[in-house]
Amino acid sequence: MTDPAPSYPYADASPEPHPLLAPVLGLLGTWRGRGAGEYPTLESGFTYGQEVTFSHDGRPFLQVTARAWITDGEGGPVRPAARESGWWRLQPDGRIEALITQPTGIAEVAVGYAADGTVDLTAQQVALTPTAKHVEATRRRYTLTDSGALAFAHDLAAVGQPLQHHLSALLHRVDAA
Repeated sequence: MTDPAPSYPYADASPEPHPLLAPVLGLLGTWRGRGAGEYPTLESGFTYGQEVTFSHDGRPFLQVTARAWITDGEGGPVRPAARESGWWRLQPDGRIEALITQPTGIAEVAVGYAADGTVDLTAQQVALTPTAKHVEATRRRYTLTDSGALAFAHDLAAVGQPLQHHLSALLHRVDAA
C-alpha cells in the first residue's frame, strides 16, 4: 500500500490579509506595463517592460517579485533584464522593512513607509557578492494613481555615481490577488 499524496497546507488558500497589510492592500495582485531607464554610465536611455506581483499568505508580510525585459522601438521584447524577489514586513505605524534580492549578487535591506497609496523604500544596507556591480544606495517608490495605475520610480547610486533617477514605469493591474 502506498502513502497518499502529501498535503500541502495553504498552497491554494486565499487567506484574509493580516490587518497590518491595510496600507498596501491596493497593491495586491500582478501589475504589468512599460517604462524607460537611463543612467550616466550607459551610452543611451532604454525602454523596458515590467511585471510586479504582490502577494501574501495571511501574515503581516508582502511577498514581492518583479521582472523586467528590454524592449525595442515597438515595445517588443529584446532580452531579459532585472529580476527581484523580496519581502516587505509591515509594522503597526505604517513603516515597512524590506528585504530585496537580485540574481546579480545584490541584496538590500530597505526601510520606508506606506501611506495614502504610496510606498517609499530607501536602502539602509546593500550587500554585494564579490563580482556584483558596486551599488551604494537605492530608493523605490510605488504610487497608486487616480486612474488606477501603479507608477514606479527607482533611484540608484552605483559605480561611483550619486543617487539619481534610473527607472520609471507605469503599470496596470492584470490580475487581482
